[in-house]
Amino acid sequence: MTAWNAGISARFGAGGPALVMLDLDGTLIDSVPDLHKAVNVMLAELGRPAVTAVQVSHWVGNGLDMLLRRTLTLGDEEAALALPASDLVTAHHYFDPAYRATLDDATGVYPGVEEWFAATTVSKVLITNKSRQFTLPLVASLGWNERFVQLLCGDDLAEKKPSALPLLHACATWQVDPQQALMIGDSRTDMRAARAAGIACAAVTYGYNHGEDIRTSSPDWVVNRLTELLA
Repeated sequence: MTAWNAGISARFGAGGPALVMLDLDGTLIDSVPDLHKAVNVMLAELGRPAVTAVQVSHWVGNGLDMLLRRTLTLGDEEAALALPASDLVTAHHYFDPAYRATLDDATGVYPGVEEWFAATTVSKVLITNKSRQFTLPLVASLGWNERFVQLLCGDDLAEKKPSALPLLHACATWQVDPQQALMIGDSRTDMRAARAAGIACAAVTYGYNHGEDIRTSSPDWVVNRLTELLA
């Protein structure tokens, strides 16, 4: 049985949560180097100047469509939402193959993640806003196909995080009461989804979260690495 820390045990009992849902980018892996490289390939093809990795880290978290919208408008949220669909199609034409080519290269697993995987036996569901076409090869390249009982990607359901739908869908699939589930993420998107679903949430401090302190999203627990959730 997994030995959870005192806070987790107090909430769920000595056995811990019945189901753990995990975000991917910024929680398990640092994907900004890959995304930054692909974004700048796209911008070069469009005849636009390159952006920095820090900028990209502030624009991720709501799926690749929104990342490209923010990139093309340099983070102007109103302009990003108003961007014509035709511009997004063109952006994907250059971005998608560039990103696919980097999936096996630069992505780095954060410290403590592999140790946490090795120490926990609880069923785990990956819930990411990244599209399935990129999530599947990425998870495979990390050797994580057996780590999760389910992968829920940004294009699998009618809504994605911060909607509660993916989290509640996972609970329903595995017949787990939301009160017995735990969401772990790095951003306000993850925390809002958990709150909307009535699910406890833990946040890591090292993620992206649009450049904001994750504590402003009031997670139940804040940790510097996943192993701090263990005894």
